[in-house]
Amino acid sequence: MKSLRRSITKAVDASIRTKKEFFEKYHDQIIEVSRLIAEAFDDGKKLLLFGNGGSATDASHIAAEFINRFKLERPGLPAIALNTDMAVITSIANDYDYSEVFARQVKSLGQEGDIVIAISTSGTSRNILKAIDVCRKRGLITIGLTGKKGEKMASKCNYPFVVPSADTPRIQECHILLGHIICDMVEEILFALPGR
Repeated sequence: MKSLRRSITKAVDASIRTKKEFFEKYHDQIIEVSRLIAEAFDDGKKLLLFGNGGSATDASHIAAEFINRFKLERPGLPAIALNTDMAVITSIANDYDYSEVFARQVKSLGQEGDIVIAISTSGTSRNILKAIDVCRKRGLITIGLTGKKGEKMASKCNYPFVVPSADTPRIQECHILLGHIICDMVEEILFALPGR
């Protein structure tokens, strides 16, 4: 029983340490991307999100917070998680290659000035990297969420957020908290600040 309690304490302490280091580093950039997303929504642009596995569920989760609401009663905001349509994903993977599942969707749905949130704990997923390349060519603004070993992905993004850990759970915990903070700030900018 004591060893299990120690495991809990160890995980919580590691999570808190990682979050503190991450958010202290990216404080100003979080404000910048939140303003950028709010301005994009204001200009009739949309937010595209994608990831694999746990990062796919994070992408869907964040999209849902924008489409529905986060804290405030307000109109829905146009956010699309590209990892949610099984027919689209499986047809692209079957007819072409799994590495194309997000790139082909970006080519179909992405427009210049749209914002993309690409999520990959490793930062090495081929389908994520290919999609980011397409985004850059088409004039989409890329926000990349990755971990300590995701330098390649980070170097391709306009706004990289690199969690200072190689431990997948710690990386994912930072990513979803970051997603919640961005949702909160975008709502505040668009619907709660005086003069809006």
